Amino acid sequence: MNKHIEVVKKWLADKDSVSLKELEANSNAAKAVYYYTDANDPAYYVACAAAYAACAAEACFVAAHADDAVYWVKRFEELTK
Repeated sequence: MNKHIEVVKKWLADKDSVSLKELEANSNAAKAVYYYTDANDPAYYVACAAAYAACAAEACFVAAHADDAVYWVKRFEELTK
């Protein structure tokens, strides 16, 4: 499994298990590695999931971006089965 996706999944399971600072660092690391990959590459979904999780951790964005993070994790898992 991908380490960036694992952080997002951990946060989705328990919002208090990963700090905002950790989510932001995870997002930045994922984007640095994956953001410019082809949109059909599963790695692209890693960056998207990590970015949305970091946004969702900020109180004003929780509902909308948490759903987006779930979507991108599922897309990643579908493509890597």
